[in-house]
Amino acid sequence: MKLTAVSQALDLLAPLRYAEKWDNVGLLVGDPDADVKRVLVCVDYTRAVADEGEADLVVAYHPPMFAAVKRVPHGALWAEAVRKGIGLYSPHTALDVAAEGTNDFLADACGMAERTAIRRFSPDEPETIGLGRIGPVPPTTLGALAARLKPLLGLGYVLVAGKADLPVTRVAVAAGAGGELLGDALRAGADAFLTGELRHHDALGAVAKGRGILATMHSNSERAAVRAYAERIAKALPDVTVRFSDADADPFVLA
Repeated sequence: MKLTAVSQALDLLAPLRYAEKWDNVGLLVGDPDADVKRVLVCVDYTRAVADEGEADLVVAYHPPMFAAVKRVPHGALWAEAVRKGIGLYSPHTALDVAAEGTNDFLADACGMAERTAIRRFSPDEPETIGLGRIGPVPPTTLGALAARLKPLLGLGYVLVAGKADLPVTRVAVAAGAGGELLGDALRAGADAFLTGELRHHDALGAVAKGRGILATMHSNSERAAVRAYAERIAKALPDVTVRFSDADADPFVLA
């Protein structure tokens, strides 16, 4: 299958027009006319992921290169990909906004049957399309919600700010570093806010208002969703071998 056709299929799953203006998404490296037989999916394109090899295209949720490049550093992983003829594609914030993306995955994990975007992409799009998600959940507590999330996100721990017995009936979620959506979420009545990482004083402020915070570490809020995204890619590309990286992992561990 040609890389250009693969890119078109990926755009259907997470339309690139949804991406934030500051983001760097889409096909970043690769010959559109190249043949693609093997796709490797990951959150971060690290050395450990690159060393897994045997991929014609790497779909990395976080863009492997972000800022404008004036010189090509010989040791950069993306430069190595160019030399080896490996394509690099990133959906990033397009996947956050899209249906069945990172934020919908978190909303599902919280038990949110109905939801709207915290910050809608456009009034011309459904209210479920945008950054973050917010909606009602079956009555629970902050501690019970944390316990529910751990197996669903494949985690051994979740950072919790607030009282464990805090009643929770409305939750907001924002994959990654979701601090910019916290204020909107609290104003919209969220009892708890789930994200990857949050500034210290923002967490203190939310707790002072009687709300709860759940933080997983940045990429841990995205990894299970990107794994599910890999499964969707495999269904969309039945003639291509698609797998999620065995080496992809959050850089932080409990020591």
